[in-house]
Amino acid sequence: MDERSVMRKEVLAQVIERYAKQDGTHETLIPALRFFRSSRASEPVYSVYEPSLCVVVQGSKLVMLGQESYLYDPNSYLVASVHLPITGQVVEAAPEAPYLSLQLQFDMNQILEVIQASVTVERNKYVSSRGLYINRMNDTLHDAVLRLVRLLDSPNDIPVLAPYAIREIVYRVLKDEQGAALKEFALIGSHAQRIAKVIKRMNRDFAMPLRIDELAVEAGMSASSLYYYFKEVTAMSPIQYQKLLRLQEARRLLYSTAIEAADAAFQVGYESPSHFSREYMRMYGHPPVKDIRRFRDELQTGKASSNRTEMNRRSAT
Repeated sequence: MDERSVMRKEVLAQVIERYAKQDGTHETLIPALRFFRSSRASEPVYSVYEPSLCVVVQGSKLVMLGQESYLYDPNSYLVASVHLPITGQVVEAAPEAPYLSLQLQFDMNQILEVIQASVTVERNKYVSSRGLYINRMNDTLHDAVLRLVRLLDSPNDIPVLAPYAIREIVYRVLKDEQGAALKEFALIGSHAQRIAKVIKRMNRDFAMPLRIDELAVEAGMSASSLYYYFKEVTAMSPIQYQKLLRLQEARRLLYSTAIEAADAAFQVGYESPSHFSREYMRMYGHPPVKDIRRFRDELQTGKASSNRTEMNRRSAT
């Protein structure tokens, strides 16, 4: 690694530490940008990744999508093209060298605007790919990210300059080695874009009964094609995807409110509390009541405080 690359990473780490002085998730004055800090390795945390770029500045993190694992560190970056229920775990962190990362959210309109303006794309509606991938960090992308983050030191410049900085970052990601995988999710008519529409509806209506035939009609696909491409994008079937959304939302409700387990089950779409309890235990290792008690005990001792802000349906970097 050359001296300039080392210096660039050090500066980026310094800026993040300045705005993320304590462990947890930190919003910034740039609405699409947030920082994350952890001074120790974490237990698995269940969340939903939104379409975004995730960059580790210090330490490393393991992300599980279905049965697939993605490990990334300061030499790489992660892109989520659609909403995906994942399991994330900080695997390298220490008080003297905390895990530091950033997440930049984007939407498909931003991607499409950059494609139409400056990127030559060979449209192929039969191509689809995973909605999550890791690529190697490069100097041009790192410079663009640093320019965006440094705007936090001059807040008056953010409304004017941040949109241009974000546009450059999107451009750099699209031009990178696996950028074509992201392009597919913005191209109207592609299978990836159709699945993205289905995923958006499922995230909105996760408590409703899953009707594959209706989703297939909405996507303009046969039921078998929907199933195939959905699994190609998410590494899981539609029913597995819905189950993860329901369980994560139920756990968020149980952790953040005084709701009973049976009421949480009904709110997220389960008709049988016993069925909910069995699936919850398979997912989290404990039945709901015991899991809540364990979490509150850890909270009192401070062990769970760094993960508390992640117990929601938003993504964490």
